[in-house]
Amino acid sequence: MSFPVRTGLKIAAYTAGALVGVVGAYVLAAVVLWHIPVPKAAPDAPADVTVYLHTNGVHTDIVLPIKNRQQDWSRQLLFSDIPSGDTTMRYIAFGWGDKGFYLDTPTWAELKFSTAFVAAFWLGSSAMHATFFHSLAPGPDTVPLHLSRAEYAELVAYIQRSFRYDAAGRVQHIRGHSYGQNDAFYEARRVYSFLYTCNTWTNNALKACGQKACLWTPSDKGIFYQYGR
Repeated sequence: MSFPVRTGLKIAAYTAGALVGVVGAYVLAAVVLWHIPVPKAAPDAPADVTVYLHTNGVHTDIVLPIKNRQQDWSRQLLFSDIPSGDTTMRYIAFGWGDKGFYLDTPTWAELKFSTAFVAAFWLGSSAMHATFFHSLAPGPDTVPLHLSRAEYAELVAYIQRSFRYDAAGRVQHIRGHSYGQNDAFYEARRVYSFLYTCNTWTNNALKACGQKACLWTPSDKGIFYQYGR
């Protein structure tokens, strides 16, 4: 075997070893840090508003009432934005994520390497996915959280800061894109990466409103671990 070939094989082996090491370190850090809890800031706060954590097994949403005494989301995110236009919906789920991943990968079977690479390495832009529901019930994938009015106000403010607004201060609906009859996409702030994922966004939402959370997590499993699921 010639010297250049041996050198090339060594470089390839070192590179593969380094990649395995980086991935292993990332997974280890994620598991360790999602086991470290950030406790609820005010355990004795009144239970004024019920919201929900929801997961599809990979991606988490935080679900709020569409309208209550503090906030009417239908004034910002119009019922006419969703294909059904159904004005009887009562809850809205917010999920932040990579725009390309959201719009170009409606199912996992359609995931492309290029889409995943762009999302992982700060190369894309982000979107907010809003899904409207008539009702929602607690279950293995859905955890109710009871917030005070002050905590709810902090959660609303966190979600609102995540949208990208036009010059008139309106959310920017991404027209022509939805997964079904009752959801819509909107332009969002920040950039997705392997260090700041959709689940990191949800975990930070919990921190923002003083709820139990992980120190850090890229995964839904970390969040639901903190809630005994």
